[in-house]
Amino acid sequence: MRRPMPVKPRKVSRRPGGRGLEVELLSHTPDPERLIERAARTCYDTTHRMSSSDTRAFLKRLYDAGHHSVFEHAGATFRVRGVSRACSHQLVRHRLASYSQRSQRYVKEKEPAFVTPPSVRKAGGKAAGCYNKSMRAAWDAYLELMSLGVPREDARYVLPNACATEMVMSANFREWLHVLEQRLAPDAQWEIAELCGVIHGKLMKIAPGVFGLIQPKPRRRATDKTSGRG
Repeated sequence: MRRPMPVKPRKVSRRPGGRGLEVELLSHTPDPERLIERAARTCYDTTHRMSSSDTRAFLKRLYDAGHHSVFEHAGATFRVRGVSRACSHQLVRHRLASYSQRSQRYVKEKEPAFVTPPSVRKAGGKAAGCYNKSMRAAWDAYLELMSLGVPREDARYVLPNACATEMVMSANFREWLHVLEQRLAPDAQWEIAELCGVIHGKLMKIAPGVFGLIQPKPRRRATDKTSGRG
């Protein structure tokens, strides 16, 4: 059988500002901060104070006191595109969230889109050439295996972690606070830190009294000797 013609993989841009990464807020709890306050005040039988209270100051007191369960009453769902499977593998480790990811078993990869780490570009043309060559080789092998009768679900084994993917993720606010605290830490891996930075910004618009409780710290430059979160 004739071997498929090589196809040049499409790169998913990773420039400052996150171009190539798409994050869409699909839904969230209406008036989430007031809902959290109502739930918490039910515990203390103080719902009569809601009309005159400072909700954001109250939420901070709850958080500082460790009364975090009430933050679970509100939630948000995001659609994410343009992250690598290396990134999504990290994300799904947060098991209290819910995920739906584009399948490589049931969906044929029609174009070879992949994410290139900034360190590869910074390393110079030889490194970039090596990286791009390996991406093309994996894609060519994927196509050839299928042309030889290998099922799609098995041909996908040669595809790299760099493959771009799409997923929908839902979590309550308590879990989002945990995810963001972990993934915006100085030792977080660069791609998931970029993603969570965008998510944090969108959550700040709908619930600043909740997500202003955490302050992202500058990311430490990664080296082979650092033991950052995987």
